[in-house]
Amino acid sequence: MSVRERTAEVDVRDDDGVSLGSVSVSVARPSRSKATVVIAHGAGGNMDTPSIVSLQHDLAASSVSAVRFNFLYSEKGRRAPDRQPKLVATWRAVASFVRSELRPKKLFLAGRSMGGRMASYLAADGYACDGLVFLAYPLHPPGKPDRLRKDHLANVSVPLLFISGTRDSFAGLPLLEPLAKQLKARLFLLEGADHGFKVPKKLGRSVREVEQDVAATVLEFIENV
Repeated sequence: MSVRERTAEVDVRDDDGVSLGSVSVSVARPSRSKATVVIAHGAGGNMDTPSIVSLQHDLAASSVSAVRFNFLYSEKGRRAPDRQPKLVATWRAVASFVRSELRPKKLFLAGRSMGGRMASYLAADGYACDGLVFLAYPLHPPGKPDRLRKDHLANVSVPLLFISGTRDSFAGLPLLEPLAKQLKARLFLLEGADHGFKVPKKLGRSVREVEQDVAATVLEFIENV
């Protein structure tokens, strides 16, 4: 099976149709594709974050088209994320580009931390997709478990997958586990992993092994939706 990789530029527009700029998109499309996953990076990264690139390649090698992209701020090389409306507008533009260009059999929105959170706002607003994948969902700021970012999730009607580390300071398990149960979401825990999915050396697990676990979990979720 061959995988075709290409890049593109996607124009992002606000609710009034005014262009906000364009962002880079990387498309990895296998010759036989059973689904498509769009992957957003986290607040401190960009589309070339190693774990995002690795997930794209792992999915494409398993007959799933995978797309990664920059948000407007990361496209311009800035570190500080845009406000939520611009982030969600970028998600909408890229997802719509993918739907138009790839015509996927199934479309999944995935994102690391902030990127996944923004995908959930898009889905809660009614954007059509077949499922959401959260890679380290930022349920609350570190040390502030009272500031939960969860109310909108009740408006998401598609299957959800949370992949989270047991040491993630952005998602305490006493809060994340009951939320996943309430939402009837799948929850996969990476033992010992922090918010960046890093695990202590004493556990004897390499970065690549963790990446493979993540990819296998995403693939299993896709195949059962």
